[in-house]
Amino acid sequence: MSRWEPNARGRLEQAALELYSERGFEQTTVTEIARRAGLTERTFFRHFADKREVLFAGAASLQQLFVSTLADAPESAAPIDAVATALQAAAAVFQERREHSRQRQRVITANAELRERELIKLASLAAALADTLRQRGVAEPAASLAAEAGIAVFKIAFERWINGTDQQDMSQLIRESLAELKAVTAGGHSPSPGPA
Repeated sequence: MSRWEPNARGRLEQAALELYSERGFEQTTVTEIARRAGLTERTFFRHFADKREVLFAGAASLQQLFVSTLADAPESAAPIDAVATALQAAAAVFQERREHSRQRQRVITANAELRERELIKLASLAAALADTLRQRGVAEPAASLAAEAGIAVFKIAFERWINGTDQQDMSQLIRESLAELKAVTAGGHSPSPGPA
């Protein structure tokens, strides 16, 4: 009979991320992840379906956060502003996990299969946001446009955040990206740095 292992899931996530960073995703096995975490393969499979799932296990929680925050946004909020409320809630969760997010993104960027899975996750988030907007009474195509635009804002802000300095705040980057989107769609644009 196995004994209880505290924080097995977190230990497996950390071990996997370390090994993926050191050896690459393809070269890392479940056995090695479990061994690095001081656990068994059986324990690994109690928490994750496969070694990809370690990187995407939080997707359902993230989607729930997006949807519940959007559903609770003031009814008077414009669709894109309601979506922005959900983006800000997610930013608060990510803010404490910058280094983890950077490591995870490096692993994903280095593997085509993982990049594809990440795009599927983002598409699922956009679909869930659009569905929630429709439930709030937003008609099509406005619901889908606001949801897709929101995910684009989130993606751009996230990339700027993980590639930027430690002083950058993800919430601020979301606000800046949303303002830039609004300026672009209004026919304006921010001045670009550098020579013309």
